[in-house]
Amino acid sequence: MTIRVLLADDQAMVRAGFRMILESDPGIEVVGEAADGEQAAVANRRLSPDVVLMDIQMPGGNGLEATRRITESREHRSRVVILTTFERDEYVFEALQSGASGFLLKNAPPEELLHAVRVVAAGDALLAPSVTRRIIEQFARRRPDPQAGARLEELTQSEREVLVLLARGKSNAELAAELFVTEGTVKTHVSSLLAKLGVRDRVQAVVLAYESGLVTPGA
Repeated sequence: MTIRVLLADDQAMVRAGFRMILESDPGIEVVGEAADGEQAAVANRRLSPDVVLMDIQMPGGNGLEATRRITESREHRSRVVILTTFERDEYVFEALQSGASGFLLKNAPPEELLHAVRVVAAGDALLAPSVTRRIIEQFARRRPDPQAGARLEELTQSEREVLVLLARGKSNAELAAELFVTEGTVKTHVSSLLAKLGVRDRVQAVVLAYESGLVTPGA
């Protein structure tokens, strides 16, 4: 199936460049463009794309606010990849809290952009080691949230073990090896814990794991 993408950036030349890269892949179609956050939210409702590539700093409602509106929608299940020229900790963390499924710098190679769209469209998340480190550093300064902890009560022991390993950046193959189960079983556990926690993907699950205190920095 073709992956439908919405581009949101206030610079027309940047959008044109992204469109050229994305449409070089026959499995990706750019279905629309937006020049600010408000346009992005409106276009998302109208077009219901699979993936939204979202700039952060835009007029008319920034990318983080637009991301929040898009990911909170129950009618549309679009996933958002944040694109920015800034690699600031607060942007990374706030983007993840806003519901983004990935975070990519605009100067990344074209193949990384294509990879990001495919990964996020498949229902996974871009959780690069640099992003994982930022999450850990942010939560090193916070106290556990009891409300977040209460959301973990529905998890089985196996699901809790999987969540801990996810928060440590383990891949499905590494999870399977460490838990002595098949990758298929790991995928089942991951799907189940995401549903029970009411989160969209692994990034949001990792954020919750740290918020709850299930995983602590340095542990």
